This record gives sequence, structure tokens and C-alpha cells, in this order.
Amino acid sequence: MLYPVAIVKGDKNHAFGAIFPDVEGCFSAGDSYEEALKNAREALEFHFDALAEAEEVPPQASSVDDHLENEQFEGFLWALVDVDIEPYLGGAIKKNVTLPKILLKKIDDRVKENPAYKDRSHFLQVAALHELSD
Repeated sequence: MLYPVAIVKGDKNHAFGAIFPDVEGCFSAGDSYEEALKNAREALEFHFDALAEAEEVPPQASSVDDHLENEQFEGFLWALVDVDIEPYLGGAIKKNVTLPKILLKKIDDRVKENPAYKDRSHFLQVAALHELSD
């Protein structure tokens, strides 16, 4: 999942600051843009570890476009941090599910035409995360 990160430019007296608008309480800093971005990724992963321990699902990522007009981030630089959230979901458990035949065919067709989905289970996982997001 690609999480937008807002980075406030630093100078010789101040560090670069990094904030994840979609992840409340997750922020970081660094002496350079590159260091701030690297530290931001580490902060996001640490934050997701804490969420997993509390049995909470990581929040859905929005688009950078959703934040560009937000006055809170005026003058910030933007980047995307790519994090696989699957390790923070508590491991896989195999369960049987019953679905109508036509729905199952539509799911399988979508999986075949869209390489973003690894398989049927991954499609259902993505759909469930979307449906359960706040």
C-alpha cells in the first residue's frame, strides 16, 4: 500500500519533519530529505507493529491528491512510502467460505484481468480491508 508522507523542509538549524496524514500519531524526522524519508518508513513500520500487537488493522492509505489543498500541509514536500501491510494483519488462517456461483466467477475474472490481485484470497482480503476501514 502506498502511504502519502508530507515532509516539511529543514535547514541547517532544523531537521526535515515527516508526517503521515492517514496514520494518526505517526511522524519522524531526519537531517536531510532522504534521511527523513528513510526514517518515515521505519516509523510507519514501527507504528504498524504496535497496531498489530493491539490487534488493530492498519489504516487505508489515501492519495496525495486528497491532501494537496489542506492548509495544514501548505509548503510541504510529498512522497509515497510503499508498505506491505499483510505482515501486520496477524498471519493467515484457512477458512472455507460459501459464495454464489456468479459472484465467484466475477471475482475470478477480476483476479485474472488485474495483476494487483495475487489470487482469489488476496482479492477477498483487499475487499474486506476496504469494507472494514473507518
